[in-house]
Amino acid sequence: MMTLRACRLDKSGVSRIGGVPEGYDAMWLAGIARDARTTGAGPIIYVARDDARMQRVAEGLSFYAADIKRIVLPAWDCLPFDRVSPRADIVSQRLSALGQLLKLGEGPTVLLTTVNAMLQRVPPRAELERAVFAVTTGKQIEPEDLIGFLENNGYTRAGTVMEAGEYASRGGLLDVFPSDAEEPLRIDLFGDDVESIKTFDPLTQRSIEAVASFEIGPVGEAPLNETSIEQFKAGYRSQFGAVTATDPLFEAVSAGRRYPGMEHWLPLFHETLETVFDYVAAGPIILDHMAEQARDDRFEAIADYYQARTTAASGTGREGGLDSPTYHALPPETLYLDGEALAACLAGRPVGICVPFTEGDSEHQVSVDARPARDFAAERKRGTEYLYGALAAHISSAHKAGSTVLIAAWSAGTRERLRRLLDENEIGPCQVIEGWADVAALPKGISGLVVLPLERGFKGSGLSIIAEQDILGSRLNRGQKRRRIRAETFIADTSEIAEGDFVVHVDHGIGRYDGLITVEVGDAPHDCLRLVYDGGDKLFLPVEHIDLLSRYGAADKVVSLDKLGGISWQARKSRLKKRVREMADELIRTAAARLTHKAPVLEVDAGAYEAFCANFPYVETDDQATAINETLSDLGAGTPMDRLICGDVGFGKTEVALRAAFAVAMAGKQVAVLVPTTLLARQHYANFVERFKTLPVKVAQLSRLVAGKAANEIKDRLAEGDIDIVIGTHALLAKSVQFSDLGLVIIDEEQH
Repeated sequence: MMTLRACRLDKSGVSRIGGVPEGYDAMWLAGIARDARTTGAGPIIYVARDDARMQRVAEGLSFYAADIKRIVLPAWDCLPFDRVSPRADIVSQRLSALGQLLKLGEGPTVLLTTVNAMLQRVPPRAELERAVFAVTTGKQIEPEDLIGFLENNGYTRAGTVMEAGEYASRGGLLDVFPSDAEEPLRIDLFGDDVESIKTFDPLTQRSIEAVASFEIGPVGEAPLNETSIEQFKAGYRSQFGAVTATDPLFEAVSAGRRYPGMEHWLPLFHETLETVFDYVAAGPIILDHMAEQARDDRFEAIADYYQARTTAASGTGREGGLDSPTYHALPPETLYLDGEALAACLAGRPVGICVPFTEGDSEHQVSVDARPARDFAAERKRGTEYLYGALAAHISSAHKAGSTVLIAAWSAGTRERLRRLLDENEIGPCQVIEGWADVAALPKGISGLVVLPLERGFKGSGLSIIAEQDILGSRLNRGQKRRRIRAETFIADTSEIAEGDFVVHVDHGIGRYDGLITVEVGDAPHDCLRLVYDGGDKLFLPVEHIDLLSRYGAADKVVSLDKLGGISWQARKSRLKKRVREMADELIRTAAARLTHKAPVLEVDAGAYEAFCANFPYVETDDQATAINETLSDLGAGTPMDRLICGDVGFGKTEVALRAAFAVAMAGKQVAVLVPTTLLARQHYANFVERFKTLPVKVAQLSRLVAGKAANEIKDRLAEGDIDIVIGTHALLAKSVQFSDLGLVIIDEEQH
């Protein structure tokens, strides 16, 4: 069986680690972490290109090496120089990670972070070490001091504590949810004496167990205490000059109130900022495959957003409407690392860059010699009989070569479905195993079925892992029509859920599916789903009522079961219904107002449209085709269109935009495509030019990368109607940009 091999990274400088395909990197990283701890090199810093990759590596480490401490440091989930703050749970997770780095103990440790988080400056260690409030049973505290500490360090007051960063005070009880706690804590005070401390369930609000003592750390990276407020005021005036009476940020911070987006002025709240490399001063740094490209893209995005803010503030552009306050952006280098600062942080440390393939002989390359697993795409196209025949032959060949074979599924439910597929196609024998420790006990010639989310499998010396996607493909066949399933009947039969899956009953809330059993009722057997709720209570649901269940949609969160017969679920439903009604009222008013306005009727020539569609190299998905048809229908309705196209990366949103742009441009009107960065502007420009190259449609790009003379020429042509489609950044919103006959605006919005 393949062991957790490490390659030594104990010399400073950059090395390319070849033969580390995605999926294998977590296994290889575990060996590096153990080796680094043995040699005293310190924790490993693993820098993933994005959050999804970081999560995959974290899950892989959990499977391969549960004994290795994993610390996850995410980046803010907002754009650079945004008007909104990062989510409270993200900030809590960041501060929890930094706090853990300050208290590292023995044993191998891996810090998992992303390119965006690596480039973002963080509060200094000294301030985090000081920002701690200790509470101990039997000791005295000043309740006012504790509440003041919570207010100054990012906690928000709530009626009921449900999420990290909230606190509530009710007489002698004070509830608080620290950033690094799994459950909130309830402090029972008698005057100034701490009589008891207990954890409690945030959903039921019931106490769980007693705690002797704990420490409360901050949940906000920008503290609001007397010192930090004075630092902010002095720094703000020094940076931006005299402050006007209409500056809401300055006014709010001066009054000790938190303000949306104030974290983007983080340098003004601290004497200095540090980096994640200051928290982990020694040890190897491993960069994910394509992390260098993600780094360059991030540098460009930061520059783009800073340029947008400074352009708006100088009066040469628009931002947020006439009533929006001026945004005074800090220089990017105060909040983010630039290329020179990053190079200085990496200097003198061993740096490894993972590459999925071996690049040839080089003194700066280390080869681990793993490679991606076989993809059965060709066999899938020919049919299932070819697919499963090739899979059986591949597994048999691997066993004969002495390899351990594992088949990796995304979840326990998909593992069960894979097991049935393999049994039905006589591929085996297979055995379900729960962790890496069980792999060594697999009998010779028997494959293991594991839960391990992998995009692709891999193979190396003594081990072959075949991922679910390698067998079935990452997506369903686009040519097949998929059955539309109503939300209330999403779980259609018991084969769609596996034991241990969390489900939601329409009347009783979140429970855990515990299997299908037969219950005798009136001397007649009934098949029932057994659902387990908080406290071990059980509900037996007849299979004919399975339409009352739906899947639990937050599997990546800590799940708390509802109490059978309790009121928490009904209370949550009631609050949500009220909010939905309020939103519906607002939407109805807006839609009604829109219907009273008239817009040109834009009709598409069928022949030209079909020729344009033929250049799309894929078959449209059902959702994609529906979005395209509904968008074209809106354009021909004679009323203003306001449509949201929402989908993940790679799901085909750009093609919907291209079809709409075609319809409008061919009708003689202009199209403006507004994107947040010059990087996206270049990408969209290339796509639009390629698709419209055989048509009498003129496409142009307008961003800060277009030189002054060329930009002025494009603006003149837009005003004259000589350009049909223009793609650009905030530069399109400048007062100097005028359109001859603008018919459609497409906004490519970053997802928050």
